[in-house]
Amino acid sequence: MILVDTSIWIDHLHASEPALVDALAADEVGHRPLVAEELAMDRLQRRTDVLEALRPLRPFPQLSHQEFTSFVQAERLWGRGLGPVDAHLLGSVRLVPGSVLWSRDRRLVAAARDLGHAVRD
Repeated sequence: MILVDTSIWIDHLHASEPALVDALAADEVGHRPLVAEELAMDRLQRRTDVLEALRPLRPFPQLSHQEFTSFVQAERLWGRGLGPVDAHLLGSVRLVPGSVLWSRDRRLVAAARDLGHAVRD
């Protein structure tokens, strides 16, 4: 399963991303509500349509607050220019064996690689 970061969705909404279209058609894309929330804060054309299109995607598991703080501490994710959404995405990918994080955020991609996660950028 592929966890698509906000950066990819934004690019896709501006100009179709053929690889994302293919992954969606193959039911390979999962989601996190935090990504939808980030998109909801952007200026989207067809806002309702875009946000509704994310709803049927399979959800990635989320870390509890306790798991999140332990994960950030154990993996030394602080001070790397990552935000809480980034750290949550990394935690979600860790919880799904064989999953891939797809992002164009260079800090997030670097952290994912450092943690040994598969990355598509």
